[in-house]
This record gives sequence, structure tokens and C-alpha cells, in this order.
Amino acid sequence: MSAIARVMLEMGYTVTGSDVAAQELTDKLIAKGAKIYIGHTAEQVKGADLVVYSTALSSDNVEWVEAERLKIPILHRSQMLARLLNERKGVAVAGAHGKTTTSSMIALVMEECDVDPTYIIGGEIMNVGTNAKAGQGEFVVAEADESDGSFLHYHPWLGIVTNVEADHLENYDGDFNRLKAAYVQFMNQTREDGTAIVCADDENVISLLPEVTGKVITYGIKSNTADYIATDIILGDRQVSYTMNHNGEVLGRIELSVPGQYNLYNSMAAVIACLKSGISFEKIAEAIVKFHGAKRRFQVLGEVDDILVIDDYAHHPTEIQATISAAKATGKRIIAVFQPQRYTRTFFLLDAFSRAFSEADEVIITDIYSPAGEKQIEGVTSAKLVELIVKNSNAGARHLPTKEDVLADLTPRIAPGDLVITMGAGDIWKVGYALADGLKKKH
Repeated sequence: MSAIARVMLEMGYTVTGSDVAAQELTDKLIAKGAKIYIGHTAEQVKGADLVVYSTALSSDNVEWVEAERLKIPILHRSQMLARLLNERKGVAVAGAHGKTTTSSMIALVMEECDVDPTYIIGGEIMNVGTNAKAGQGEFVVAEADESDGSFLHYHPWLGIVTNVEADHLENYDGDFNRLKAAYVQFMNQTREDGTAIVCADDENVISLLPEVTGKVITYGIKSNTADYIATDIILGDRQVSYTMNHNGEVLGRIELSVPGQYNLYNSMAAVIACLKSGISFEKIAEAIVKFHGAKRRFQVLGEVDDILVIDDYAHHPTEIQATISAAKATGKRIIAVFQPQRYTRTFFLLDAFSRAFSEADEVIITDIYSPAGEKQIEGVTSAKLVELIVKNSNAGARHLPTKEDVLADLTPRIAPGDLVITMGAGDIWKVGYALADGLKKKH
């Protein structure tokens, strides 16, 4: 929402908005000229030509009701984004994991190479300190969110699918096949002159390709038949490098300043998208090494006396495994702090969550972070999750209910050689910041 608001401001529109609490993003919008209200009242939509809402909002919200009464058009966030993306050369990044990082990489490379894209991203690009920009160029780079089916509003020039997993099934009647069918529709909605760019190492993605009618480019590490293949891979401490090959031809070496095999995959999709956009491989390689991540994506919060504190948005079992694996490359002792998000996600993925922590040296699970209005599911608790983690992947797992409990436990005992990583889509990042701040003050 904030990214769309920022782009509309930069395009010269008057933008107002409302939120339940002030935060860094609302402050940045105010600085750009937006009028932001804290709290929702009917009065606040009067005079608007258009009202845009997020999935978090329900139709009984007072501003929604007033907009309907005043006959002001109401659009979902994705419909507003579709207006921007579909009228230019849209580069839309879909997938269970990697959307924010991949779209951020593409936007940064395009920026560095003077393509001047418009971009609308769910996380702040660390290098540029923002999640959105209204560019003058022909490309619009954005995440395409499968969680609520809203990515089906887009008709991109390049439709990227990083991977497909059974998540957000509460919005697909618990049926993974319905989610997969939505991905097929997304890929088939790429423009006639466009291309779907997909990961050949993801079995779910590959299983969908027979149903895709347009042009497809594949990339991977394990697949010998992919169009683009990475070889000579080095996974280092907070860095990755590999050789990019296209149909048997060596294009050159890619070096990344972010860790993990998952970022290798993200970067392959980004490199291909930028090549398709007319940027030379040499320029892409020169630019992508400058990418230092997106906010809450393996974000280093502090490094003091050989103690490293990292925060990550990982909220799915696959993401947790990948993030812990990237952390292991530092050679440090890993203390993984995870805050489950949503009773529904925890219910659907309970077994997978319980098997995701094997590479951590120590595991702390907090209470489930649940958005307002979500009903608790009987038997779905953090205590139950810990019991299963102890059984299935890590005997050192413990349940510490609150953020305050975690801080009180870790602050006196973290030591040189430790890496604390906070993970989750809720507010567990506050623990990471508090730990890092405490270390810096002690130093």
C-alpha cells in the first residue's frame, strides 16, 4: 500500500491515507507530501476520486462504507497496481518465496543501468532506502501476490515464478490444486510478446508447464535441460558466486553480496529479466554485486564482539530452512528465534514447521502472532509446535511465549561466536533490534 501511495505521489497525484498506527513508512509518506490519518473515520474519504484498500481491510470498515455511499470507485491494492503495471512493460515476480528479493534485485540493476524503472515492492531495498519509485522508463517492476489470488489482475510482459508451494491454502479452500491452477493462469496472462521465466528445479513449477501456452524460459542448478544453468557455485559467508551459462554458452561470472543458495536462484531470475530488458550481461554483473538485500531479508542488525544479529521475514518452513542454512555458512553457533504467524498457516504446515530447524544449534519459539479477527484453532499452539520440533528436528527447541521473555533469556548469555536470527512475518524483528542495540551500548 505504501509503495503504491509513494508512486502516485511521485506521479503528481494528491494522496491521503489512514492506518491503525504511525510507523516508519507512514512517516516517509508524510515527508513526500501525503496526508496520513491515524485511525479510520468516514470523514477521511470525502473528496477522494478513488479509494484503494488492502486485503487486511473488511467491507464493513467505516471508510469503505462511506466510499460506497458517496459512489467513489473502490479498488483493491492489486487492481490499482494492475493499472500501473499493465499499461507499460510489466515485470511481475510471483512465487511462494523470493518475490521481494528478486524484484528488488531487478529494480536495483535497472536503476544502476539507467533504465529508470517504476518499481513497487513489498520490502525496502537497502541500497536505495525505499520500496517504490515512479520512473520515466518503460518498465514497471512489482511483486505478484498469490496469497489472495490478486496476482491474476496482472498481464505482465515478463511473468516470473520463483517456486510454488502449498501456502495460503485458507484462500484456496484448502486445495493446493486450486493454487496451482492460479499460477498457470498467471503465466498464461503474460503478454503475447512476453515470456514466463520459471525455476526448472522446482517440481511443482515444472509440473505446470504443459498447461502454459506462451513462451517460457527456465533456469536452475540441478536441471541439465534448463535454458540458463549456474555452475562453479561458491556459497560463502554472506556472499555467493557462480558462472551463468545460457544454452551451453558461458555468459560470465555473477558475484552476490547476499548469502544462500536461495539468493542464487533469486539472482538467476533477476539476471534473465534484465537480459530480456536489453541490459548487457557485463553491466548486470557489475550492478547486482551492489545489492545488499531488502529490509527483513537476512538483514544484519548488528555485529559486535563476534556476535551477529540478523533478522529475516522467513515465515514458511522452506524459508526457515534456507535462512538457517545461509546462516550456517558464517561458521557461527546459530540461535534461531521463530515467531509463527497465523493459526491457519501453522495448522496447515505444522509437520513441515517441525522439520525445519535441524541446522540450528538452539531454537526458541514464541507464541503465534495472529492478525486481528483470526480465530484460534483448537490444538494449534506454539507449545505443540515445540513438542513436534523436539521430536522431528531439534531436541534443543524451547517455548518462550513473549518477546520480553526472549530478550530476558538471550541478553545475559549470548557470547562471541553466536549468531542470533529472528524469523517471522509478525513483530519478532523488535527482539532483533533490541538485542543489537543492547550489544552496541555495551561495546
